[in-house]
Amino acid sequence: MACLSSFGKYTHAVVRAIPESLGQETVPEGEPGSPPSSPTRRRERQEPVDLAKAHRQYGVYTGILRQKLGLQVIEIAADEELPEAVLVEDLAVVQGDTALITRPWAPSRRKEIDCVKNVLEELKLRVVEVAEESATLDGSDVLFTGREFFVGISKWTNHRGAEAVADAFRDFAVSTVPVSGDWHLKDFCSMAGPDTILLGSSEVARRALKTMEQLTDHHYETLTVPDDPAANCIYARVGQKSSVLVHRSSEEYPESVQTFQKLPDYTLVPAACTEVAKLGGALSSCSLLINKKLEL
Repeated sequence: MACLSSFGKYTHAVVRAIPESLGQETVPEGEPGSPPSSPTRRRERQEPVDLAKAHRQYGVYTGILRQKLGLQVIEIAADEELPEAVLVEDLAVVQGDTALITRPWAPSRRKEIDCVKNVLEELKLRVVEVAEESATLDGSDVLFTGREFFVGISKWTNHRGAEAVADAFRDFAVSTVPVSGDWHLKDFCSMAGPDTILLGSSEVARRALKTMEQLTDHHYETLTVPDDPAANCIYARVGQKSSVLVHRSSEEYPESVQTFQKLPDYTLVPAACTEVAKLGGALSSCSLLINKKLEL
C-alpha cells in the first residue's frame, strides 16, 4: 500500500535539546567489543564539539522546522547524562499512525527511549516496541520511500531489528541492505522526493543503491552528490504544491549544494550540522517527523 499522496507531509517534529555534556571532549565509554576511546554511535571524534556553535545550529534547525516547514515542534528537555540523545531519529520509526520504538545497538542509548516513547504516546500514535532482546535497530538505518522500507543491516542494526520493522509496518515491503563499516544507511542517502533517492558518491553508497535497485519493483530516479554526508537531507511538502529540501550548507559542502540547485521548483533551505556530525549525526538524525491526522 503506497501512501504517496501524503509522502513528505508532516505536522509535528520531535526534537531534543542539546545538553552541556555534548561539548565535553571525552566521549562515553565504548560498548563491548569497541575501542574504549570510540563514541558509542560512530567514528572517532576528530575534534571536540563547539558547544556554542552546536546551540546556534540547533536553533537554526528548529527554526526551520517551525517557520519553513510549518511544523509543531515538541522539544524534549536535555539530559546531561545522555549526550547523544539529540539524535532522536535513532529512537523511533514513525509512519502513519504507527511508531516503532527501536532498540539501539549501544545499551547506553536505550536510556534515551522513555522520553521519546512518552511523547509519541501523548500524540496518540499506536506505539509498538522491538520485543526481541537479540534485535538491534537504529532509526538512522531505516529509509522509507513512500512505497516501501529499506533497512540497513549494519554495525548498528541486525536482521532481527529489520524483522521488527516488517512486523510493525505490514502494509509495506521491507528489504534489507548490507551497510559496511561504521555507517548507517541514511548517513549517505535519503529521499529528495517521492520517487528520487539522493545518494553520496562513495563505494559504500554505490553498493547500497545497487542492492536497493535489485530488491525493488519500482524505478526510482537517483540524484548523486559528491559528498556522502550531504546526501542526508530532509524532504518536505508544504501546502499543496511546495517542495522543500533542507540540506547541508554551502560552507560545508559547496559542490553538493550545486547539485541541489538543479532540482526544479524546489525551495532549498541550508542548515549547518557540523557539531552534531562529530557524533556521527546527520540532518535527519536531529528530529522525528510525524504526520498526525487531525482528530475530528
